[in-house]
Amino acid sequence: MNKEKKSLLSRRKFMGTGLLGAAGMGVLPHVSVGKGVHNEIIRDETFRLGFIGLGRQGNGLLNSFISLSNVEVVAGCDVYAAKRQRFLNKTQAYYKENKREIKVEVYENYHDLLSRKDVDALVIATPDHWHALMAIDACKAGKDIYLEKPLTFTIKEGQELVKAVRDNNIVLATGSMQRSYANFQQAVRMVQKGRIGQVSKVYACVGGPPKPFDLPKEDIPEGLNWDLWMGPLNAPIHFNNELNPPISLNPPENEKIWGGWRWYKETGGGLTTDWGAHMFDIAQWAIGMDRSGPIEIIPAGYQDTEYLTFKYANGVTVTEQPFDDKESRGCKFFGKDGWIEVSRSHYEASDPSLYPVLDEGESLQGGGGRAHHIDFMESVKRRKDPIAPVEIGHSTCVTCNLGNIAYELGRPLKWNPAKEQFEDDPEAEKHLHRAYRPGYRL
Repeated sequence: MNKEKKSLLSRRKFMGTGLLGAAGMGVLPHVSVGKGVHNEIIRDETFRLGFIGLGRQGNGLLNSFISLSNVEVVAGCDVYAAKRQRFLNKTQAYYKENKREIKVEVYENYHDLLSRKDVDALVIATPDHWHALMAIDACKAGKDIYLEKPLTFTIKEGQELVKAVRDNNIVLATGSMQRSYANFQQAVRMVQKGRIGQVSKVYACVGGPPKPFDLPKEDIPEGLNWDLWMGPLNAPIHFNNELNPPISLNPPENEKIWGGWRWYKETGGGLTTDWGAHMFDIAQWAIGMDRSGPIEIIPAGYQDTEYLTFKYANGVTVTEQPFDDKESRGCKFFGKDGWIEVSRSHYEASDPSLYPVLDEGESLQGGGGRAHHIDFMESVKRRKDPIAPVEIGHSTCVTCNLGNIAYELGRPLKWNPAKEQFEDDPEAEKHLHRAYRPGYRL
């Protein structure tokens, strides 16, 4: 296409676009991983997926993965019988409509799914407190993994998961789907190329920390194995429907809310981890701090600190701070020569040259989430790291957890990202992990 036929993508056209392709991959090149036990699945190029965690997020991920031509969804696992049945109804209806004879089975205990030799890879979309144990067990079983964000519940869990992935030559993709969105990739590319000059600060608006568990006790619904849902959680909590939102099979009705476990200290990390796993991730990617992290963390409310603040060794400061009146979840990068704002539905910059240039007729329209899932399956096929491999998912998760630890202690923290330990701070070190219930161990 001639240069004369190229045009700047208009702001309106660029809003909310995703990427189906390789644009932006140069920012994060693929890295080969070991082959090991996976040689057989490369030959037929048909991948058999199992799903663990069939709630709202798992149900949404199913819509994307099941439609991929080289994927067969053959198994699902959840502690709630109604959600297992929904999964079974949905997959069977899909394969019947598409005239494919695929046998699908469901399980209550994820170990039963892991024992299946015909399952090549797993999608894990459970509450955060189960991520590490399930993923580490999956690594030992030789299964590749698409693991929802935040990667783990604690920093120590993340350290152990990174080791398990590499020791077992596993392809693990973190569900940080924004890395596959065109607008986020464009923002990162412009920042990393120095197009806005040296970056001094980033606003990353995600929201606040979790609150103490305060839900009233409710009766456990029929078909829900609450003890298994609790798993390793060693917290004095009881059942409430907000923790595992109900669904209806007849008439069909899905969850009306996201699982509320994420909002409470005992069961989740609040918005600091829920949205921080997305926006702090983009901030660190852009400023070259992937696989690293902040060296100082200052909680909001400490002395004259208005916003949760992360300071990095390269001189950049990231604050959990809105960049607009709507408090949009997103990032704003401030450079010596300009600025860029980006969220899932927004891209704006200080200069037209910071917008992408497209060939005439070319489009970046498409779902970033779907592109992220395609990237995972291509990475499994080629035995390469995906765009958000385990080390990056871990380093982002560490940053989120550091923010919550600073909130909890109410004071600044000094962190060594290379050693992944606090600087002379025994009190903070105690927060690297949480004790498990008897019968569970990392």
